[in-house]
Amino acid sequence: MSDSIEYLKEAGSASIEIDQEVTDAVHDILTEVKSSGDEAVFEFTERFDGVDIDEFRISDEEIEAAGEELTAAEKETIDNTIDNVRAFHEEQREHIEGFETEFEEGVRLGQRIVPVESAGTYVPGGRHPLVAAPAMSIVPAEVAGVDRIVTCAPPQDDGSIQPAQLYAMDRAGADEIYSIGGAQAIGAMAYGTESVPGVAKITGPGNVFTTEAKRQVFGHVGIDFLAGPSEVLILTDETADPELVATDLLAQAEHDPNSRPILVSTDRDVAEAAVDALDEQASSLRTEDVARECWDENGEVVVADTRDDAIEVTNDYAIEHLQVMIDDPRSIVDDLTNYGSLFLGEHSPVVFGDKAVGTNHSLPTLEVARYSGGITVGTYLKTLTHQEATEEGAARIAPWAAEICKLEGTHAHQLSAEARLREDISSDYGPQE
Repeated sequence: MSDSIEYLKEAGSASIEIDQEVTDAVHDILTEVKSSGDEAVFEFTERFDGVDIDEFRISDEEIEAAGEELTAAEKETIDNTIDNVRAFHEEQREHIEGFETEFEEGVRLGQRIVPVESAGTYVPGGRHPLVAAPAMSIVPAEVAGVDRIVTCAPPQDDGSIQPAQLYAMDRAGADEIYSIGGAQAIGAMAYGTESVPGVAKITGPGNVFTTEAKRQVFGHVGIDFLAGPSEVLILTDETADPELVATDLLAQAEHDPNSRPILVSTDRDVAEAAVDALDEQASSLRTEDVARECWDENGEVVVADTRDDAIEVTNDYAIEHLQVMIDDPRSIVDDLTNYGSLFLGEHSPVVFGDKAVGTNHSLPTLEVARYSGGITVGTYLKTLTHQEATEEGAARIAPWAAEICKLEGTHAHQLSAEARLREDISSDYGPQE
């Protein structure tokens, strides 16, 4: 550890490794779903959720009934989030483009941006059924132009889906909604059953069983990424308000005992004051037990001598949510390279991105941000390349292609290239003796 970095509170290292027991259990579930279809899904729903239902697909009547259970204000709140998410992702789509260019005479190359034909989105239940979650996976798929969007969520005790979530799924643009949770939901969407159509790509967060199921079906279908419990890193200096820092750390700590709240500061006094404030504020939380367990087990506090040191530590964490509470936070944006989503200034807490502002909250965790971002419209798009050559253009390319084939020993490829040679053109191209 560098002398310029001090860990006032340190937790264990992050890991996306999953226990072998979970891996084996998920393998068994997926194998059964693949071979037995609906029969297996009904059995697992009864075994794991304690629910015996006759039909997985949510009907129009059930969707309408869910809306009637919500107040006008509740529906307006959900609609506001969906509208904001849709506006952001529509703007995002406008900046993902295809092209076609003549790179040399007679040779045109290009790409088309095409949506996947079908997508399966998983909406987790758990301790706090997340009402904003449907917008984050369904809206980008709709904006991308996916033809069929299938959504699964765990059933409640009566077999239904939590009304606010169900209303949000419908409003976000899901074409088909199924009351199925866990690894069996991932298996049903990946392989298809009598009731659930198979899809091309599966997205959305979930528990360890859902995550492992996505890992195991990857290859047969596409997935977004593998994600673990929620994370936040708050980067502060001497100008930060310790009370606000503590509030925002607790907002992530209440998610799950396994969440990761991290504070990196260039000012020891701010760091220590934030820790004291966190301890005091936690006492007033209805979710105190979860938040305290999370902070005690996984909370970290790092003090760095300089801003550059703090930035280096921050990039090393490659965190899901990166909140910058320093003087002039925009001044370091270009130096920050590894994060899922960035929140600039004390007026931009993570909760805004999680719930309402419009950016996506399905983000990489456990250092996945080193190589991937979160769900975007691009998650549901394919970049398809194409090429077209005239007879003259082909004659210019053919000598080069044939020579590569000779080096490789791919004789049939060589002959394919040489079939396009033209004596009046090709002799001027390719490697010259």
